[in-house]
Amino acid sequence: MKKLIFLSLLFAICFFLLLFPFFIQLVSYLHPIVLAVVFFCLFIVILFILLFMYKKTIYIHHSLFLWIFIFYTFALLLLLFFRPNNQVYDSINLIPFSTIYYYLNGNVKWIVSFYNLTANIGLFIPYGILLMEKNLSTLWLLLIPIAFISLIETMQFITHRGSLDIDDLILNVLGIFIGYLLYPAFKRIFRLY
Repeated sequence: MKKLIFLSLLFAICFFLLLFPFFIQLVSYLHPIVLAVVFFCLFIVILFILLFMYKKTIYIHHSLFLWIFIFYTFALLLLLFFRPNNQVYDSINLIPFSTIYYYLNGNVKWIVSFYNLTANIGLFIPYGILLMEKNLSTLWLLLIPIAFISLIETMQFITHRGSLDIDDLILNVLGIFIGYLLYPAFKRIFRLY
């Protein structure tokens, strides 16, 4: 097990260093903690893949699992609300898929487009896993993500730390729903006690 964790860390470091010139561009656009979040996500994805391939299981104490989520949420809030001050956020987009189309159409640097689309989905996948762990009804599994993401979008707009964008809501909720789909694989690899 330690070997797989070490391999995951080694692969994450290699990928991170290989792609570092691209990742560093994100610092001018986002809080520098983005580098730590990207590295952590790389490590977790690689670890998940290796554990899945080798059919291994990691036992995690429930309190450690919650502390990891608290730290992750703190880092995510830094990304969402503490961005460079030279950016202006006062726009509202209520037209579904217009921002997504804007990014896919090549109107901004590809790294910014790639990060915005993948991060808006990928960074919320863990919350889908967390919600599934709570054994909620289907109605709550539908309502909580929409309410939670709507609150984040509204707070970003009110505090001028982000734009109010329906596409962010769509992508973030999609990420949570992907977390729901990945939950059986998560349960196979990570056991909480």
